[in-house]
Amino acid sequence: MAENRHEELGLSNEKVLEMYETMLLARKIDERMWLLNRSGKIPFVISCQGQEAAQVGAAFALDREKDYVLPYYRDMGVVLTFGMTAKELMLSGFAKAEDPNSGGRQMPGHFGQKKNNIVTGSSPVTTQVPHAVGIALAGKMEKKDVVTFVTFGEGSSNQGDFHEGANFAGVHKLPVIFMCENNKYAISVPIEKQLACEKVSDRAIGYGMPGITVDGNDPIEVYKAVKEAADRGRRGEGPTLVETVSYRLTPHSSDDDDRSYRSPDEVAKAKTNDPIITFGAYLKETGVMNDEIEKEINDRIMKLVNEATDYAENAPYAEAESAMKYVYAEEK
Repeated sequence: MAENRHEELGLSNEKVLEMYETMLLARKIDERMWLLNRSGKIPFVISCQGQEAAQVGAAFALDREKDYVLPYYRDMGVVLTFGMTAKELMLSGFAKAEDPNSGGRQMPGHFGQKKNNIVTGSSPVTTQVPHAVGIALAGKMEKKDVVTFVTFGEGSSNQGDFHEGANFAGVHKLPVIFMCENNKYAISVPIEKQLACEKVSDRAIGYGMPGITVDGNDPIEVYKAVKEAADRGRRGEGPTLVETVSYRLTPHSSDDDDRSYRSPDEVAKAKTNDPIITFGAYLKETGVMNDEIEKEINDRIMKLVNEATDYAENAPYAEAESAMKYVYAEEK
């Protein structure tokens, strides 16, 4: 039997099974969205495939009752962990009136849900970083036990928003976890053409915070890093930069042809380290999961995805008359 790494971190067998199920649910929703897009039923997909371990491992290390998450557009694993449902994500994909993010007004991937502490993102990348810093500042001023968790791609780590946010958080010792999901490509630009330093986490020292790079395909390793960062934040020791290294298994979006900038062999090789497969293998090696449990989880997820798809496809669109709602102040 393999070494049981999760129990050393205080993660029960039930908890790691829940992590696996959340990762698999994100993958299956994503795969369904690609099918719907290719059959002309939904307009756009921006994928989480290959990054589920980093997203779910990190989100499980946070306090869902108190902490705020500011996800970037790929973070289906984060928002599912924080309480968004398969049905709600499908409603967003179909741009229906019941979409919790924006009532069908924004592209998919702009996650936002007040009741679950999910703060909405914006189309220009990286704007969520200074917002996370602002929420952490407010929490500190109000003496609340709040940690904010913000994610972005390695391409975003080159944007001014990241550097300004990181600098401000470092100066004021704010409880922010900056998590860079390094998937090797900023759309079509490979990592070696984006960064002059070796790792995104090398940048942390310039902002007076610790930086750590971990295997983004290992949810337990990501959980450990984010848990330590959250504990530091709660103790008043300031922010942390966590870099998770994984690989984007799909094109950048449903409008991208990745064959123009990377070889099919490169993608095929990356798929041999697919986090869904490797984490499933770990759970079997440690005796947490067997074929029967795996089948139960798969069946339950496919039922959820099918029900979510049917519901969202048949749900009503927003009324045309509501187009100006939330744009201008309304007279009382």
